[in-house]
Amino acid sequence: MEFQLGIGTRKGLFLARSEDRENWEISEPKFPMEAVRAVALAPSKIYAAAVNEHFGPTIATSEDFGETWSQPDHAPVAFPADTETALEGIWQIVLAGDVVYAGVEPSALFRSEDGGETFELVRGLWDHEHRPHWTPGGGGQMIHTILPHPADSGRITVAMSTGGVYRTEDGGKSWTASNRGISAGFLPDEEPEFGQCVHKVAMHPSRPERFFLQNHGGVYRSDDDAKTWHSIADGLPNDFGFAMVVHPSKPDTVYNFPLVADVLRFPPEGCCRVYRSEDAGETWTGLGNGLPDKGFYAGVLRDGMCVDSRDGIYFGTRSGEVWASPDEGDTWHQVAAHLPDVLCVRAQVV
Repeated sequence: MEFQLGIGTRKGLFLARSEDRENWEISEPKFPMEAVRAVALAPSKIYAAAVNEHFGPTIATSEDFGETWSQPDHAPVAFPADTETALEGIWQIVLAGDVVYAGVEPSALFRSEDGGETFELVRGLWDHEHRPHWTPGGGGQMIHTILPHPADSGRITVAMSTGGVYRTEDGGKSWTASNRGISAGFLPDEEPEFGQCVHKVAMHPSRPERFFLQNHGGVYRSDDDAKTWHSIADGLPNDFGFAMVVHPSKPDTVYNFPLVADVLRFPPEGCCRVYRSEDAGETWTGLGNGLPDKGFYAGVLRDGMCVDSRDGIYFGTRSGEVWASPDEGDTWHQVAAHLPDVLCVRAQVV
């Protein structure tokens, strides 16, 4: 058994492997000096979305854990000419059976049915009447969350900054805004139909009707397939942050990394703490055994936290550290330090 990580950073992709989740072998950077915002791992293939300052964004694949890479001669993800829109970045890659989804900037959803060689724009979302009113958040205007339903390929939930949560039940032909109960304190109407700056949404495949959400101020849960949302922020030191993940085998267990506020993006009291709820957000416990107790001022971005299929949880920081827990967050070990700004972390067990 081998544990593998894909660590996307501001200056390249680093690949890590371990037999015990304590001792890690870290690769040299792949795509050096290119921002890697999205990574997807499969046992036989890695997908990495890199942005070259001269040639723009692309998706590269490797079938030998990063020893060699394949990139198509054409841009695999590109807006059709009639949209008069240029691709600025790829923020999410999600594998769903034979389909590969890509969430991009500006906010749009693409899908591929040939293993990522070519992607097609999902027109139903692009042509939505709300789209002209979606605006950039602090990091840009992008789709950063894609959650296909595990049993019904026609049902997909996406989230964007800003714009909020949208759902389809017909394979992407039509979409419905699903933000009732999510606040938007920066807007005149603090609970609008759309326009929320959602940071991340998580769902466990065994409970596909329930979602957990980190907002730009607010932590929420939906129990009715994202139709309505209610706060689960009580018990957290602050309700601002980016990361939100669900335990791989326990659908009631969820993890969060709180920051003080949008204008003070530090961990509370300078302590590195992951917060875990084992009752779907009703109560929260700070986890820090092995993590820095003080003088820690780095944040964790929306895709900087993930889980593996063996009760492991991982996170990477904006100061270039990566941490791993083999026991659901009870204890932590450092995987790497002194990397560039970590943008995303993905894990798998092979």
